[in-house]
Amino acid sequence: MSGARVALISGANRGIGAAVAERLWAEGWIVSLGMRTPELPVWAKGSDQVHLMAYEATDVTAGARWVAEALERFGRVDALVANAGIIVPKTAVEITDEEMTRLLAVNVQAPRRLAAAGWEALASTGNGRIILLASLSGKRVKSAASGAYSVSKFAVVGLAHALRQAGFDRGIRTTAVCPGFVATDMALGLTDRNATTMTQPDDLARVVEMLIDLPNEA
Repeated sequence: MSGARVALISGANRGIGAAVAERLWAEGWIVSLGMRTPELPVWAKGSDQVHLMAYEATDVTAGARWVAEALERFGRVDALVANAGIIVPKTAVEITDEEMTRLLAVNVQAPRRLAAAGWEALASTGNGRIILLASLSGKRVKSAASGAYSVSKFAVVGLAHALRQAGFDRGIRTTAVCPGFVATDMALGLTDRNATTMTQPDDLARVVEMLIDLPNEA
């Protein structure tokens, strides 16, 4: 294995994912950025510590192909940050079967598949880390219109517990991060709150970095 730790980050083109990628990279990580349309961030120009991967969360083979490419190139995977997600602002009654299927496919099934694909690589490090970007909507249903989204995020929190139970004895620790409104394009389109009063992506990136760096016994 190479010396630098390797993190795969989905939804890394903007918002929380981009902030996490930049922070880990600044701390010496190799970051593999999963994006629908891969584009090298400005901060990564000239760096050999950044890898781009075309990643579509609804593609059932995407996670396995991504992990395989990262392993071939770097020889290890130390952390997965499953950040890609969507929202359908409808009640659990209004949402259509097709919309609900897509919501669960992106928010729940995609991170589950990514974790499964990277499982043995994570275990081989003895300190594998999985971070699932959930939401406060995974702990409570704040409004009727957030109902369907909350169903998916409750499932993400459940997935985090399930993965933690499955991997803890092998050194794989899974953590669900549950922020409220974060000043991202998606959140700002859903609220009239001023962005300066919301959690900033850079601050959330600090939380993710800390969680990844905590020792196994934490």
